[in-house]
Amino acid sequence: MSFLELFLIAAGLSMDAFAVSACIGLSIKDKKSGWDKAVMAGLYFGGAQFIMPLIGYFAGARFADKIEDFSGYIAFAILAFIGGKMIKESFDKENKAVADLSHKKMLILAVATSIDALFVGVGVLSFSFSGARIFSAAGFIGVTTFILSAAGVKIGGIFGLKLKNKAEFAGGLILILIGARILLEHLEIIGPFGLKL
Repeated sequence: MSFLELFLIAAGLSMDAFAVSACIGLSIKDKKSGWDKAVMAGLYFGGAQFIMPLIGYFAGARFADKIEDFSGYIAFAILAFIGGKMIKESFDKENKAVADLSHKKMLILAVATSIDALFVGVGVLSFSFSGARIFSAAGFIGVTTFILSAAGVKIGGIFGLKLKNKAEFAGGLILILIGARILLEHLEIIGPFGLKL
């Protein structure tokens, strides 16, 4: 898996957290003093997005030899399902502003928005990384989510749900396209750098 693909997966997985963070931004009354909320959202969402792929990776690694022949199909199915879900949710116009920013609520939100990363760890990262590299990959996903979540809180207060829906749609589309590319590589229709001749 290339750095660009890892970045796109990280960005795609971060869109749920970004969307929730944007809603948190909507709920902050004093827009000028929202940096503490932005950092808090980044730490919760980024931390969860770091831990979940690791859990998925180590769970998936136990069964990797049994499902290796199906890895491309599994990766595509997982990313297409997650991406399709995100695209569907992007058309939800309901205002879901988050008013309660307690640690309990933030933990629940962080886990809820990182479940997708758990399955990506099982079905995608398990076949792309090994050894210490998985920690680098998960760390990269976590840092990307931290940055986008913190930015989401600030941006959410400015642009509101309009941007949230577009970000979620874009994230879903990115995940589907990456899933399709992994499947085509698994079927040996394309190589790492494009179509085979």
